Amino acid sequence: MGWGSQLIASLKEGLRPVADLVYPPRCVSCGGAIAAQGALCAECWGELEFPGEPACKQCQRPMGSAAAAKSGTCYVCAGDPPRHSGIIAATLYNDASRKLILTYKHGGKIALAPLLARLMAARIDAPEGEGALLIPVPLHRWRIWSRGFNQAALLAREIAKAGKGELLVDGLLRAKRTPSLGGLGREERETALAGAIIVRPSRASQIAGRNVILVDDVLTSGATSDACISALLDAGAASVKVACFARVVDGRGLGGGKSGVPKSETPEAITAPGAT
Repeated sequence: MGWGSQLIASLKEGLRPVADLVYPPRCVSCGGAIAAQGALCAECWGELEFPGEPACKQCQRPMGSAAAAKSGTCYVCAGDPPRHSGIIAATLYNDASRKLILTYKHGGKIALAPLLARLMAARIDAPEGEGALLIPVPLHRWRIWSRGFNQAALLAREIAKAGKGELLVDGLLRAKRTPSLGGLGREERETALAGAIIVRPSRASQIAGRNVILVDDVLTSGATSDACISALLDAGAASVKVACFARVVDGRGLGGGKSGVPKSETPEAITAPGAT
């Protein structure tokens, strides 16, 4: 940390009591009083569900028992091996994580990015993050203009600040606008996304031969992550791991499909059959 950064950090710390007096710390989920800004209260924290063991060594999917986990691979990955090199999920998708994601992405509360990213970064081990490129799932420029930000890019930036990789915010490009994929079958989703996500030509040389961590907010059963992974591997990436804040499991749309790759979706679409 340079002298300027240290000075800024010291000023922030010195002004913290004043800020807390004017704006008392509140839980970012329920609004209850807490001790520090940008955190969760004990009750909301307790409602989050975190990945545990036993779990699939390839996709981190929870296994029902130690006996089922003997092989180390879930039935989805065993039947159709994924192209990714692993999944890093901060939480499992439930009501608590859904509320945070909707508030963050659709409520425009970008101040939640540091909290969500800290939980993600905590799951990225040093060997995974050392020298890896952090590349967010891209949004089409029209979606960015309407929303005002790319939620995955903000998370990737915060993870990079935590020292868990090198940020390459524009490594992927959504080259064409795609329709809503909710309600479409797999083949229709693949057709809609065909050629939609590519490696940005000016970044191809930076990606070739590198380990990549693909960053998004939610990982479920859509086709977007598959398209991102394929584009990165086709461009010569050595490997691609997927990091997300919330991971959908237990039959709520997490399937392998043709490539066995769990996919990224917006949380509000998960209730729709075949949603993306």
